[in-house]
Amino acid sequence: MAFFTEYLADPSTQRELLSQTAEHIYLTAVPVLIAVILGLGLGITAHRSPQLRSPILSVVSTFLTIPSLALFALLIPIVGIGATPAIIALTLYALLPIVRNTVSGLFSVDRAVVESAKGMGMSATMRLWKIELPNAWPVMLAGVRVATLLTVGIAAIAALVGGPGLGQEIFTGIRRIPAAGSLESLLGGTVAIVLLAILFDLLYLAIGRLTIPRGIRE
Repeated sequence: MAFFTEYLADPSTQRELLSQTAEHIYLTAVPVLIAVILGLGLGITAHRSPQLRSPILSVVSTFLTIPSLALFALLIPIVGIGATPAIIALTLYALLPIVRNTVSGLFSVDRAVVESAKGMGMSATMRLWKIELPNAWPVMLAGVRVATLLTVGIAAIAALVGGPGLGQEIFTGIRRIPAAGSLESLLGGTVAIVLLAILFDLLYLAIGRLTIPRGIRE
């Protein structure tokens, strides 16, 4: 492992990995944020409308079956290369776990509680924001967590369409095989993505502890 530690000790390597890590965080956070906004709306709609539930879930499920490289390539003629096609594709991939968990979370809410709130005169909107969404939050957060970890991994493919992030380091190593330094680049980008995924996972665990009552967590 001496060759890898020497690679990591190089100041230029450290600067490059830090820069690409920041880009990777951006390439993960933006699609997840967009997917949360869209997924929340789609999930609530699917929960409230049985007629639309199956079509919505089928469409967002279909996105995840499209090979990532193919989806990135299909977007190039429309939006060009760079971060834009990657953000669009990653948003589509992140939708399924968020939408599905929003629907599941809302269905998990005790109907007796909802009916009691209705009997107290609360409107449908008030019941949604004050009763249903807070009680569905643990399941919904789990969906956002899965979507984020999924996005962290798939975002590496963005380098093939000119996108930013740690995928650049990985594919630099792949292109240079079997030249010297290729394995270091490949390992450097891969290890950085794994560590980033772990940090995101720890972040969601912390959010869960802060926002989910202990009784519900246990």
